[in-house]
Amino acid sequence: MDKKKVVAAVEDEDALFMLGNHTNHEDVAQPDDEMETDETTIDLMDNENMIYKSGNGDENVVFSREAPLVIKDRGSCTCNDGCKPKSSLLTLDSGAINIEKCAQEKKLSRQDRIELGRLYQGAVSSHDWELAESLVSLADPQTLNDALCISLDSIWFLSTHQELDGITGLIKTIISNGASDFTRAALRTSFFASCVSACQSRTMSLADTVSVMAQRLHERLQECNGDEVLKAEAGAKVQKFTEWALKCIGFHSRCQGNKDRVNLNSAVQVQLQLSAFKTFLDLAGNHLTGKDFTEAFDAACFPLTLFSSSFDPGWASGMSATAVQGLLAMLVEGGADNVNQCFLEASRFGSTELVRILLQIAQRNSLDVDVDLALGFASHYGKIGTMECLVEEGNAMAFLGPLMRAAERGCMQVVQWFVKRGCRDMELCLALTAATSSSQVAIAAYLLPHVPQHVLAALSIEILKAAGERSGGSLDGVAFLLQSNFLGDPLATYAVADTISRSDDDTVAPELRDFLHEQWSEAAFINGLNQGQVHYYNLISILKWGRSPICLTDLPGPLRVAIAYLPLYRECVKAGGCLLSQQLRGQLVEAAKRLGGVEAAVGQGQELLAVLEQHLPPFLLHA
Repeated sequence: MDKKKVVAAVEDEDALFMLGNHTNHEDVAQPDDEMETDETTIDLMDNENMIYKSGNGDENVVFSREAPLVIKDRGSCTCNDGCKPKSSLLTLDSGAINIEKCAQEKKLSRQDRIELGRLYQGAVSSHDWELAESLVSLADPQTLNDALCISLDSIWFLSTHQELDGITGLIKTIISNGASDFTRAALRTSFFASCVSACQSRTMSLADTVSVMAQRLHERLQECNGDEVLKAEAGAKVQKFTEWALKCIGFHSRCQGNKDRVNLNSAVQVQLQLSAFKTFLDLAGNHLTGKDFTEAFDAACFPLTLFSSSFDPGWASGMSATAVQGLLAMLVEGGADNVNQCFLEASRFGSTELVRILLQIAQRNSLDVDVDLALGFASHYGKIGTMECLVEEGNAMAFLGPLMRAAERGCMQVVQWFVKRGCRDMELCLALTAATSSSQVAIAAYLLPHVPQHVLAALSIEILKAAGERSGGSLDGVAFLLQSNFLGDPLATYAVADTISRSDDDTVAPELRDFLHEQWSEAAFINGLNQGQVHYYNLISILKWGRSPICLTDLPGPLRVAIAYLPLYRECVKAGGCLLSQQLRGQLVEAAKRLGGVEAAVGQGQELLAVLEQHLPPFLLHA
């Protein structure tokens, strides 16, 4: 059974968690099975962490307690070097003095921690490293962990070597003073870094990003199976956490003098940011496990699945994506082993730019990613852009499975895409069989001209047998093939239907055998002739001995023909196709003979109908 991981976060006393599905894709036969999960329960543990428990007892804590970002009005300050707060604690308000007193005993209240975090955030954003270090000395263990997260988040806005030295020095001081929650810091900053990269897309403002994120999150949850109440709660809490991240990004952007956009980093700035993150990883050392790197990798990928639909094509190869590419690469070096899982999820949700990034990371690190299975996921959900990427850049070549499933579901856009990309003759034939067995007549009509006649002739019996065996009760697809004269020769098409109708082969579905015997066999043709003769004799009897006040013999000839054969004509027109069933054909042959149009049973559908049309009143033909 597949497992689903809930990525959790807690802000104040509320649980904020991010939903991500970690599926063992290697065990999945088809995408339909992907989201089947064990029943899960979510428990709040001591109001600090939200822990997801699966049915087998596994636990995963992804984001733990987050202090809210509280920003007080600082007048006209733009947080540049000309407007730094003084570094002396004597210049702080009385709240800071209370913090200092409490800090001496390392017992800060919740409000004190929030106030200290606010002051520390302001000091870091304004690059007042002296003030920031003095605030670190006041922090209790929990606040030190908060400060580590704040410091690490700020590295994605570094622009100079001086800023790099300042923030890395702060991180070293915080860790030396006792900060120990490296897991939380790594996961939070990985998530945050992806949000920053996403917001650097030139197509979106920060205001637009919030609405895009909410809509994309809603779409992703709708595509997932599961309890609707749980999905709604997950969506609301993920949205709240992501909005917090975007507010934090907006705060940093305003400090850099940007009102509603995030600056596009230069190559030098990206290297500074990645250098700072590498310093953090070196300081964390063995405190970060392979599991931590794996979960951080997932946290970094998740925002990109939400935002990637708004990226410009080629975003993954631009400067905006360079920082997150470097981040993901370092997480892989640290031991993240879920590149393929994230790759498959990105393909499933059509996150083409993330797919492109993960392909590059896999190639650079000699990792295996299942491009063919990813193509199956992308095609199942109709993600055409992602399919293009997987084939052109990932060299996915397994078209048969995805093509057949698309044909079975009636997904015309996906079927057309595969055909235009180039499929082998046998792949097209099997897809035609799949469409026929599922009664997807429109798909079968599109595929039939693309299958060579020699392939159809060689496999005609097997095609009809397979279509009948998997039909699920509807034989509309089989009827379509026969009516379309799928072998290109009426005699050959009728012959193959007659052969199956008389077969004693146990592999022939009884429903198919009965259908062909009643409608398409030689016996059905003879039965049609007999029905036509009976109908004719009944009509003659009415003409000679009928007691109707209206004498039929006094009616014009075309009206008498209409009374006799208009129902048959309309039934044949309704059946459509190039060929009529043998039963209808038998009745038409008898009617044509009586009208003097055809002497032998050599006429096919259109020729026989033409005989009736010559004798019927024109105003009734299209009535």
